[in-house]
Amino acid sequence: MIITTLNSMKIYEDIINELNRTLDLELKVIQSDTDNFVRESEEGIKLTKLSLELLREQVNKSGFKNFKEEIYFFKNIKPQTYSKLIYYVKLFNIETKRPRSSRKSQVNYLNEHIDRLQNYFNENLEFYHYYRRGASYLDEHYFLRAKADIRLHPDTFHFFSDRHFSTSHDSTVATILAYDMLIIHLKTEIDKLENNNGKEQAMNPFSQQSHLFWTAHKTDLIELIYALHSCGAVNSGTADIKEIAAAYEQMFNIDLGNYYHTFVEIRSRKSNNTKFIDKLKKSLLKRYEDSDE
Repeated sequence: MIITTLNSMKIYEDIINELNRTLDLELKVIQSDTDNFVRESEEGIKLTKLSLELLREQVNKSGFKNFKEEIYFFKNIKPQTYSKLIYYVKLFNIETKRPRSSRKSQVNYLNEHIDRLQNYFNENLEFYHYYRRGASYLDEHYFLRAKADIRLHPDTFHFFSDRHFSTSHDSTVATILAYDMLIIHLKTEIDKLENNNGKEQAMNPFSQQSHLFWTAHKTDLIELIYALHSCGAVNSGTADIKEIAAAYEQMFNIDLGNYYHTFVEIRSRKSNNTKFIDKLKKSLLKRYEDSDE
């Protein structure tokens, strides 16, 4: 894994893309090699710690050209890698203590952890909304190392002991991202325990095999499904996302895989997280224009 110097915003983009691409590939190998979450977590921790250390070494070596670069790094780049480390540490702790008894006890256990993760968002609600809105007016206080202020009530004091590679809130961003991923994992496991991911129940109404096939990207269909669910277009908004997803899987003869995780990736896009919806609108408008000719 090669990381070049941190001298421009363009290089920052190259770093995070290359680092995340390589790390994600390595993590996918781990996930495909084992269905044991504990073993996956152990290997994930090793890989993410190494990636984080490579970033730390480069920051100590090259520094930043200006405050803008420093803010961008600690708001966007470091949390992407750090969040994966938090995710795997938490996943290890959850899975090693997961009961091996009845389905009900496992579901209760997993739901309790979802509640704890959600509590973190509530306890940091002001910053959570600031970050989710994409606000930036307090970035110089949150994401500059020289601006660490105990009065801002950060969730961790890690920046006091690691002041060269931490700000008051970069770890908070990383924790938000990690907990998003953990909630997705826990909900997926609950789905498996309760009704095999909801596919059997949702697919029963279809008595004949569909001859339609989804030929666009799988991510596009997932984006569409979440858009329909968000605007309440199916069953007046009462249909569960897994029911809608299962129906589309049956209709278009496609396996959407872990669509919860894909949704998080779509939402995290830096450029355009409504890419397919925008494409649909553009195509329909063009058809209107062509019809008028």
